[in-house]
Amino acid sequence: MARKIHSPQFKDEACKLVSEQGYSVNKAAKELGIASMTLQYWLEKRGHKTPSPPESDDPQVLKTKIRELERSLRRSEMEKEILKKATAFFAGQNP
Repeated sequence: MARKIHSPQFKDEACKLVSEQGYSVNKAAKELGIASMTLQYWLEKRGHKTPSPPESDDPQVLKTKIRELERSLRRSEMEKEILKKATAFFAGQNP
């Protein structure tokens, strides 16, 4: 299947559906016949923030959110440690 090339105008209008007209990324992508990940990429590339889902008091939703945040925190801490070690390594080298 050939990859379809979309014009900059099409991409801009697709992004406006989400950022200005309140469409969800999935709904806009479905109506335009494109993948939701493609539309998400266009939005991020243009600096648009997609609306976050409404807050929920459902314990299962909250547990899922906590797991995602914990995973993100672990990754950030790991990246920080790697940067510390790299900084120490390069600071110890003499040119």
